[in-house]
Amino acid sequence: MPQYVVEGVPEVDAQCVVGGARHLSPFLGERMRAAPLMDRPVFMRELLPQELKVELETMTREEATSIARFLANVVGRAHARQMDASMRENWTAELNHVSTGALEAPAWLWRGVVDLLVAHERAYLEHCRRYALQEDG
Repeated sequence: MPQYVVEGVPEVDAQCVVGGARHLSPFLGERMRAAPLMDRPVFMRELLPQELKVELETMTREEATSIARFLANVVGRAHARQMDASMRENWTAELNHVSTGALEAPAWLWRGVVDLLVAHERAYLEHCRRYALQEDG
């Protein structure tokens, strides 16, 4: 099959996405870059501080459940990486034993998830502080 080269059209799909974003929304497009990652074209976008913040006050039950599931997965994978196979089996058995489908989670797991949210909020606020100082300076 012949390949056609059109002048001004990037050959890499990721560059097309970035170029399109720059035309549709210059502010957004300027925060995007195309690059190869493991021999595949990808595009990435800078996130602004307000895009990184978890807004607990305005969250629906479904959003909160989704975020809780995501954070629990992060904590669970981090714990699992630190264990050998037999420890992971025992840990999984303990989780399955105490998991009743009710909202009650083991206290240590609840503390871990809350600590993760606190760390996220702390990092967000520190980022905002640095951004504000950079803008002032």
